[in-house]
Amino acid sequence: MTIKLYNTLSRAKEEFVPLKPGQAGMYTCGPTVYDHAHIGNLRTYVFEDVLRRVLEYNGLQVNHVMNITDVGHLESDADSGEDKMEKGSRRTGKTAWEIAGEYTEAFKSDLGNLNIQEPHIWCKATDHIKEQIETIRCIEQKGYTYRTSDGIYFDTAKLKKYGVLTNIVVQDLLAGARIDMGEKKHPTDFALWKFSPEGVKRQMEWESPWGQGFPGWHIECSAMAAKYLGPLFDIHCGGEDAIAVHHTNEIAQTQACHGTNLANYWLHGYFLQLGQEKMAKSSGEFLTLQTLMDKGYDPLAYRYFCFTGHYRSQLSFTYESLTAAQRALENLRSEVKRLDPTPGPSPEGRGETVEKRKKKFLEAINDDLNMPQVLAILWDLLKDNSLDAAQKLGLIKDFDRVLGLKLTETTEGSAIPAEIEDLILRRQEARAAKNWAESDRLRNKISNLGFVVEDGPKGQTVRPKKFGE
Repeated sequence: MTIKLYNTLSRAKEEFVPLKPGQAGMYTCGPTVYDHAHIGNLRTYVFEDVLRRVLEYNGLQVNHVMNITDVGHLESDADSGEDKMEKGSRRTGKTAWEIAGEYTEAFKSDLGNLNIQEPHIWCKATDHIKEQIETIRCIEQKGYTYRTSDGIYFDTAKLKKYGVLTNIVVQDLLAGARIDMGEKKHPTDFALWKFSPEGVKRQMEWESPWGQGFPGWHIECSAMAAKYLGPLFDIHCGGEDAIAVHHTNEIAQTQACHGTNLANYWLHGYFLQLGQEKMAKSSGEFLTLQTLMDKGYDPLAYRYFCFTGHYRSQLSFTYESLTAAQRALENLRSEVKRLDPTPGPSPEGRGETVEKRKKKFLEAINDDLNMPQVLAILWDLLKDNSLDAAQKLGLIKDFDRVLGLKLTETTEGSAIPAEIEDLILRRQEARAAKNWAESDRLRNKISNLGFVVEDGPKGQTVRPKKFGE
């Protein structure tokens, strides 16, 4: 079946046709590891995870590459201000290298909690200085650079196709209209290599053909993507805030050096809104996944919440909406847990219904990742009396390859920790001895550990607490 994706490059929904049949090269812009990722950042990674899962569900072999920006990302897109890693070092009292390692591990933990698949290749900017210097030299040899007192810059006016993602026309911009020009020739020009300030010893700096310094932010992605996926690959992803500057400049660098747009399809996830503003670290007030977990939310409830809006539409975050997502996920898990995996009778026509359900699901995911529609299909499936429980369970398990909500885990093996199992056994013994005080004490202890004990005709059953219990 045809996969259709909205391509920012063409401003249209297009059929996805990979460069190599059966394969897909995919590059996703990773975090700048000077602080924790906020939940707005993580919404983009959830969208990218769904994209990869959809490609794989359709039988494609995906090669997924993600960068770690641990140098070169300045405070301002105008190539001014302090390096975010140096700033983070000053804020924490740790070295830039230490905070890069700490926040990289924190980011990977967030991915794990959200059931986001890690890329096949992680690539750190500081591990690829050689490749970045080589790419800058290529651009220089093609005649697209000039030197200022603080670095080597890309001359955007020399590139006829500059700004294809945003329809920028360099000559139409007034000097200084967007940024403080400094020594730049044009407002859209950007740094390829920054010189270390005179008399200042940076924690992260390297020798280069142009002098001691460090790479600009944009060059890392162009260089590393080309190394691992080639100078032209299938899909490049990121947040919508990357379109105007970062991704525009990635494309410019690759056009100058290799004559390509780097990727054939450019996909962008839209902002998470907090009130009337987008969530951003620059405000100093942002929510992390750990903040939500500390309040008792299941991280997969946030993943479910992300599915309630299309990735190309802004989504407003409130605790009320997250609570609704948490309860919906708990109800979904309860419904799935009730399904009997034993196959029942298969009256004529039932198999066709299964195939129709699969077709609807495939149409939804292949229509530019329509996850709100997928949720509707999932809930409708649970209400369908034309399918037996085993067939429903099989479909849900299949659909969860894309959803990533771990919906069938509670039906496969014990989800109860050993400590809780031990307390349940001790409570059973207390009840057999009619030691009701001890039975109540153990029930309370189990409750404090996040589980609910329910007594019935067949004895005790235990389940994780629902949100708010």
